[in-house]
Amino acid sequence: MGKKDPNEIVLEAKSFLVSETDSDGIIKFANDDFCRYAEYSLDELVGEPHNFVRHRDMPRAAFKDLWDTVKQGKTWEGFVKNASKSGKFYWVFATVYPFKSCDGSSGYISCRRKASEDEIEKYTKLYKTMKAQER
Repeated sequence: MGKKDPNEIVLEAKSFLVSETDSDGIIKFANDDFCRYAEYSLDELVGEPHNFVRHRDMPRAAFKDLWDTVKQGKTWEGFVKNASKSGKFYWVFATVYPFKSCDGSSGYISCRRKASEDEIEKYTKLYKTMKAQER
């Protein structure tokens, strides 16, 4: 893939980032791996909209697709570039699915794993093209 960007945080192979939001996308929970890579404490994340960690390179259309999918009760999968507190970034393959608790509340769970170098290269190019079309 060439020279690594010094601002990129590369996930460990065993990393598994998990977060839970309410039905409006407000963070209710994030596991230790999520907090570690995002560089925020759990207290800093809870109560914030999940797009709090969205990187500016992510095209709006990718998140429109995500929300359109999960609001229909379906599972969404895709590649996401997130921003950390220090301004660095990290790539993940995310699976987001809706859930309903036994208490009647609903929301979304997102599970993420490390994206491969080939996947990152592919989606960096695709998202750059999509962002250019937004202008």
